[in-house]
Amino acid sequence: MGIISWVLLGLLAGAVAKLLLPGRDPGGFIGTTVIGIAGAFIGGWISARYLDRPIANDFYDGATWVAAIGGSLVLLVAYRILFGHSRR
Repeated sequence: MGIISWVLLGLLAGAVAKLLLPGRDPGGFIGTTVIGIAGAFIGGWISARYLDRPIANDFYDGATWVAAIGGSLVLLVAYRILFGHSRR
């Protein structure tokens, strides 16, 4: 998969993570988008590095999607813990 595919996957993974964890985020839409993209990269890297699951070249690979959404969820929770009370 190319960089454009990872960005698109990250956008969709961020949207799914936001649907699974609704609520107000300090960064709004832009922050959630960035978290989704970063989560896709981190989830894919962890999957390939530590879970011995190589990144597929196919955009529709289920394990790649699970890793991207999982990475986005972890980053979203960490972001809310670190910066969740800065917005009133």
